Amino acid sequence: MSTPSKWPLPADGIRFLTPVFMLNKMARHPLTRECYPAAMGYYPTARSHRMVRRRHDNNLLIYCVDGLGHARTDQWAGQVGAGDLLLLPQGVAHEYYADPDQPWNIYWIHFQGSGTAVFNQYLGYSETGSPVTQVGVSPRLTAQFMGLLDVHQTGYNIRAFINAANQLRHLLTQLALEIRSAQAISQRNFDLAAVQGFMLDNLSQQLSLDTLARAANLSRYHFSTKYKSLTGYSPIRHFLNMKMEHACHLLDSGETSVKGVAAALGYDDPLYFSRLFNKTVGMSPRSYRNSVRK
Repeated sequence: MSTPSKWPLPADGIRFLTPVFMLNKMARHPLTRECYPAAMGYYPTARSHRMVRRRHDNNLLIYCVDGLGHARTDQWAGQVGAGDLLLLPQGVAHEYYADPDQPWNIYWIHFQGSGTAVFNQYLGYSETGSPVTQVGVSPRLTAQFMGLLDVHQTGYNIRAFINAANQLRHLLTQLALEIRSAQAISQRNFDLAAVQGFMLDNLSQQLSLDTLARAANLSRYHFSTKYKSLTGYSPIRHFLNMKMEHACHLLDSGETSVKGVAAALGYDDPLYFSRLFNKTVGMSPRSYRNSVRK
């Protein structure tokens, strides 16, 4: 396993290595084997912190919440500032260090498992791109990192480590959401939240791609391309999903007929609405209503 740096730990810092016997258990356990923490910590004002690894046999995530650091791989070199996430996958040789004038404050996790390559891809890692992504300084994220660190005071309880492994999975997926949100904010002339708010305000309408593009002040092509890159869906498909999601709420929370739900969502033909609902949700509106009321 790639070992953490031997940088002298300050009184309010944390550094915890998962013992080998626990790593072996998590590598075999069905609830942890895909992704589990191998080491983790918090380094506040990490003056003189430096690490060089030519061999790296697990994955490393560094979340900078203050100050400045510098990092280098064979393909990239740059800064890591407050709100930045540095992801260094298994096998990527690297070097990183705290800025001498503005030393960084960082949370970090070494993690491994059979599914970590999938998580790295989900976080947007590319061998040809930058390993640094802006997510912003988020109290929710820092709380999740601190929650993970609680495992270092459990007496090597296997259930606590199973919980930590699944907290780690949740943290990685939460980071992916934060990354997308930060990317949306950074997109000039494109306010994703405003566009989606417009969609939600008009669930009773049949919005065209042209209408949505005008709401975003973009051409059809640029709007559709940016929207899909940030959400994974085309605008019209996502709007349809929003409508069907609201249809589920109406079917579940009241006695409105299927015809009435269809009309509330702007569909004059209940049969057409039912086909769309079935295609999206996987069952008819009536079957859905019956299933949730059992």
